[in-house]
Amino acid sequence: QVQLVESGGGLVQFGGSLRLSCEASRFTLDYYAIGWFRQAPGKEREGVSCISSSDNSAYYTDLAKGRFTISRDDAKNTVYLQMNSLKPEDTAVYYCAATLTTGCPLFPALYDNWGQGTQVTVSS
Repeated sequence: QVQLVESGGGLVQFGGSLRLSCEASRFTLDYYAIGWFRQAPGKEREGVSCISSSDNSAYYTDLAKGRFTISRDDAKNTVYLQMNSLKPEDTAVYYCAATLTTGCPLFPALYDNWGQGTQVTVSS
């Protein structure tokens, strides 16, 4: 059973930074694209960033470009999301997910394996 565990969320002030971690167990991340998604109360889950399995190419949606950086450390079986210049509208539960789908999709429906999420709250 694939297992992903997110950590690193918390309360931060406007303009602050957080680094989220997504650690995999019971499988190796090498062959999976890993995506970060978020879901705010009353809203649909949306894509944030993805890192491919083939060449570690990183992809970002507009909400993350210029502020967030995704990276992976296969030796630690962990993917990170560095978030800078945080805004109150970034407040959400952040999830990581794994997929064997070719490429690096940012559509939640294409991911089979999800973590439990970590709460990020940005105060104004």
